[in-house]
Amino acid sequence: MNATEVMDDQINKKTSKVKNFFRKLSRSWTGMLGFGIIVLLLFLSIFGEWIAPYDPMDAPLSKGLLPPMTDGHILGTDQLGRDILSRIIVGARVSVIIGVATAVLAGLIGTIVGVIAGYFRGWVDVVLMRIVDVTLSFPFILLVLVINAIIGTGLTNIIISLAVAGWVIFARVIRSEVLALREKEFITAAIATGVSKFEILVRHILPNIFTPIIILASLQIGTYIIAEASVSFLGFGVQPPEPAWGNMLNEGKDYIFSSWWLITFPGIAIIITALGVNFFGDWLRDTLDPDLKGE
Repeated sequence: MNATEVMDDQINKKTSKVKNFFRKLSRSWTGMLGFGIIVLLLFLSIFGEWIAPYDPMDAPLSKGLLPPMTDGHILGTDQLGRDILSRIIVGARVSVIIGVATAVLAGLIGTIVGVIAGYFRGWVDVVLMRIVDVTLSFPFILLVLVINAIIGTGLTNIIISLAVAGWVIFARVIRSEVLALREKEFITAAIATGVSKFEILVRHILPNIFTPIIILASLQIGTYIIAEASVSFLGFGVQPPEPAWGNMLNEGKDYIFSSWWLITFPGIAIIITALGVNFFGDWLRDTLDPDLKGE
């Protein structure tokens, strides 16, 4: 088999995997719905500034608090005259950045801690798991607020605070996976043949915990998006005038009885996004790890 045939064979295998992925996805309406919402969210986060009907930062005070479907504003305007629809569309980028970046950072920290604790065990495991237990003893949102109060507000800091508060979930799950893998025959055989600990971790442990990491990260993204909205609503997250769904709720809460659209539409956007991510995460869990299906 020449180089061209080898390349063609690799391309065919990748194409077959993609087709198999979408074939399985098409059998689940919740998976398809979640995937569609995620694709839409990614599209808005990339092209939102170009497809938004108005400049989300433009604030003509003469158009303040216009109801939906008034003067060309489909979802109305806020107290400063800014278009609600445009701010929701552009604000999707904040949710995507925070959800994905936090999942990556928290997953990285949690995976490192979980692998070290599960593989080396002993006093290392005891110390690391006590740190996890102490962190878990605090309510998640409260811990995020405390960290934010210390390091300050803003997009970068909210990602850091969410990751610092959220890595413990990854650490516990990964530790349990590593403890189970340690008892497998192929790990025992590798140890018996003198394979170094580093090589066992890189070649045998990490590849076998990749699937649980992906599943957990996909499920946690929705949690982080809701947490960001909650913290921003309380004034500790992304700060105005940058459009973000959480601070849109914060700005609109004072007009809840007179201008219901200020908080209704950003709230709907948060709910749809969280449901979509969770639907797709549940489908991904059932597909990649069938043993968990139905639990």
